[in-house]
Amino acid sequence: MPVIRTPDERFNNLPGYPFAPHYVEVNGMRVHYVDEGKGQTILCLHGEPSWSFLYRKMIPPLAANHRVIAMDFIGFGKSDKLTEREAYSFQMHHDILAGFIEALALDGITLVGQDWGGEIGLPVATEIPQRFARLVIMNTGLPTGDEPMGEGFLRWRQFVERTPDMSIGRVICTSAVHPDSIPPEVIAAYDAPFPDASYKAGAAAWPLLVPIHPNDPGAAEMRQARQALSKWDKPVLVMFSDGDPVTRGGDKFFRRLIPTAKDQPEIVIKGAGHFLQEEKGKEIARHILDFIDRTPMA
Repeated sequence: MPVIRTPDERFNNLPGYPFAPHYVEVNGMRVHYVDEGKGQTILCLHGEPSWSFLYRKMIPPLAANHRVIAMDFIGFGKSDKLTEREAYSFQMHHDILAGFIEALALDGITLVGQDWGGEIGLPVATEIPQRFARLVIMNTGLPTGDEPMGEGFLRWRQFVERTPDMSIGRVICTSAVHPDSIPPEVIAAYDAPFPDASYKAGAAAWPLLVPIHPNDPGAAEMRQARQALSKWDKPVLVMFSDGDPVTRGGDKFFRRLIPTAKDQPEIVIKGAGHFLQEEKGKEIARHILDFIDRTPMA
């Protein structure tokens, strides 16, 4: 199972991303994470095909009074990458995240999960709830294959199947409500972890790992997470954007499913696409800080 690492010089002088790198070995692979500030832990998890750079606008305001950790999943950012698409699985990503939390001995976590950051993060949180204090759920889902997937996702899946050497930065840009607002140097920063197609196996694999049939790998874990969240008694904030064709309507699903989600304001991030952290990062950070302030831990 060949493992490669993006050369460090690819990450020089990234705009708005001055954070020192931190590394920990989990299950024989090197996982990178940003670790800024002190206080209650906020764990930020990215999705497909982004990396911790996505959280750069949110980290400084959140880290003013809290400890912010933004992890890169295997295959993304500064973390190790597997060269074969078949080497990626739901279980691998799940075990890496669970092992990461254990290795860093994280407790009292406020989880911030978007896209796969939610699809992996929420099952893990429901399996070790004693380590989590709050959940922030953004533009994600818990697909089990029991319901048909939306046209937006199916078109995205077909695109990835046809395009193993996709332009990562261009995907981020075209997913925005206002693509022209994202400057070329930011697009290049999203491309930085991926010098060529051999580094993109993880990005090519993730859309194909979303369960679309009831017996697909990961479907059972998603189902179990739904069941656990239907009885969840800790604070939950649901924030979806208004311009994402892939996850549109998912906020209503989570507000119906999770009892404590009904206790929080119904927030919609306006003028943002799938990667709402890129377009509205500072606004989202303010909502998270307000959420933490009004839900103090016992």
